[in-house]
Order: sequence, then structure tokens, then C-alpha cells
Amino acid sequence: MYNRNEDSKLMDLIDSIEEMEQDASQVSVNDVVYAVGRRSFGPLLLVAGLITLAPIIGDIPGMPTLMAVLVLLVSGQLLAGREAFWLPNWLLKRSLSREKFDKAIKWMKKPARWIDGLLRVRLPWLTGYIGIRVTAVVCLLIALAMPPMEFIPFSANGAGLALTLLGLGLVARDGVALLLGFALFGATCVFIAMSLF
Repeated sequence: MYNRNEDSKLMDLIDSIEEMEQDASQVSVNDVVYAVGRRSFGPLLLVAGLITLAPIIGDIPGMPTLMAVLVLLVSGQLLAGREAFWLPNWLLKRSLSREKFDKAIKWMKKPARWIDGLLRVRLPWLTGYIGIRVTAVVCLLIALAMPPMEFIPFSANGAGLALTLLGLGLVARDGVALLLGFALFGATCVFIAMSLF
């Protein structure tokens, strides 16, 4: 289930995405998935979280829901035991302008090195076979909650940050990052409940 990208950290992942075809005026989901790898659960989660979190891309109407579909499909297939993740063509063909994408990548780079400095192998049992599947279940719950979050200010950002932490935790084998992701998702759910009632 892991390829070489699973051993890289945030800057390595951003560099891989940045090295994609530079001439195209649009960047598709397929381009990003190809750069990350179809066998990489952690990096795919991380990409979905970063895209949801990035102010330039994540603020596009429908983008959190699109990333929720990606997370739902990938998490579900991981739990089903698939080695490589299948994604529908309609999702892979969705795209945005290269200009917006490059601006978002530039924004992501600023905190990336600092974040990488905080990551280390901690509580590795949380990133093992069972831990990954527990993470996948939590990601399924996040994905199911994300579409209505578009109507509640800042809640989608909480979901994006939770996915980012979970992706980072798996990529860096950092169980503490996973625990923070679980806690943040719980806090986001509490925030949503308080907003509704």
C-alpha cells in the first residue's frame, strides 16, 4: 500500500506536485493524482486536506465537496483492501486554472518547511495496519461531513486541517499528528453542533 512517496514529507510532496507539466493552462485532479501516486493513501489524504485548506483553491464553491468525494472513494477502497485506488473519470477530469494552482502551491510552501521540522516518527503503532484503517474510518466520517460544511463558515477549513494532519501523520509515520487530526475533527463536529443548535 505504500510507495516511495509515503516516506516523504510535506516539502517533498509539494515539490512532486510542482514538477508537473508546466505548460498546461489547467491542472486536473488526474495530474495531481498522477504526481502523488494511486497507491499512496497518506499523500492522497494530504493533498485533499491541503486543497481544502488553501485559501485560493479551497474557497472555490464545490471544491470541499469534490475533495470529500476523493477522500470517500480512497478511504472506502483502502478499507476494502484494494492495492491501487480507482477514481472515476468525471472526478479525474475536474480542473482549475494553473494560475490559481501555482498561487496555492506558493502559499503552501511558506509553512511547509516549518511543519516538516516538527514531524518525526512517534507512536508508530498508530500508523500500522490497524491504525491506518482506523484513520480511514475517520476520513470517511470527515468526507461525509464535508458537503454540509460548505454552508457553515470555517468548518470546511477545520475538516481540511484535520485531513492534512492525518495525511502528514501517515506520510511521516507520526502518530502524534494522527491524534491531533482526530482531536481536530472532533472539535470541528462540536463547533458545527454549537452552530446549529
